[in-house]
Amino acid sequence: MSEYLAVDGGTIAYEVQGSGPLIVLAHGIGDSRAAYRTVVPPLVAAGYRVATVDLRGCGESSVGWPAWSRTAIAGDLLAVIRHLGGPAVLVGHSVSGGAATVAAAREPSLITEVVELAPFTRKQSIRRGDLRVKRFRQGMLRLLGAGAFGSRSLWRSYLDVAYPGVKPADWAERLGRIDSLLREPGRMKAMQSMGRSAPTDAGAQLGNVRCPVLVVMGTLDPDWADPHAEGSAIVDALPTGLGRLEMIEGAGHYPHDQFPDQVVSLMLGFLRPDSARA
Repeated sequence: MSEYLAVDGGTIAYEVQGSGPLIVLAHGIGDSRAAYRTVVPPLVAAGYRVATVDLRGCGESSVGWPAWSRTAIAGDLLAVIRHLGGPAVLVGHSVSGGAATVAAAREPSLITEVVELAPFTRKQSIRRGDLRVKRFRQGMLRLLGAGAFGSRSLWRSYLDVAYPGVKPADWAERLGRIDSLLREPGRMKAMQSMGRSAPTDAGAQLGNVRCPVLVVMGTLDPDWADPHAEGSAIVDALPTGLGRLEMIEGAGHYPHDQFPDQVVSLMLGFLRPDSARA
């Protein structure tokens, strides 16, 4: 059941299931909290209270926000955690992976652990030879085209590349839901604005994080020519000993949707034993 929290600039929609220590799940651009539909049940079964959040401008959250940076998104997530009586484990995908970094650095008392799924947390650059990698070239062209032209068809085409091989059982329904949301007034603009925000604010905060961080990357993620190198760079920028990188073979940019069982297993193995009920 959807609930709504008024924050500075708009309203954030979220949903809570289960009881126990709090985990907050935040999705990537052009998506909604439905991205975690198969992740929530096993986390609830493991003894967690799980909140899935629609980012500003996405899902059922309001549109027309003044800012779209990771820092702005982090403020929304921290507001939800405070409202729900944190602290919490904060899980962020793509753009919200960077937001999770900012949130953990800004308010360490509210964040016990961070999980970043295919995160955009550092300044991005294309290196010599990157465009020779076919999946990166295909993904980049479609991603940039969707952002530049506000094209739902190009976004669907990007998602086909971002989910290499394995598709969720409800793939057609998932695409239909994403397309329907992006047709709503202001939703495509939100995606475009969020996509244009640089992750430099998150990168600047990596050294200020004080809690353990798990980074999960797919080996076939089209958003990077070398996903392992990107994940390693994030871990290296964290204080020594806090970061850990895990790769999921065959996953693209949505490891939690392609391989939810593996992602949940990694998460539960990473979280401190006292994070859940016995």
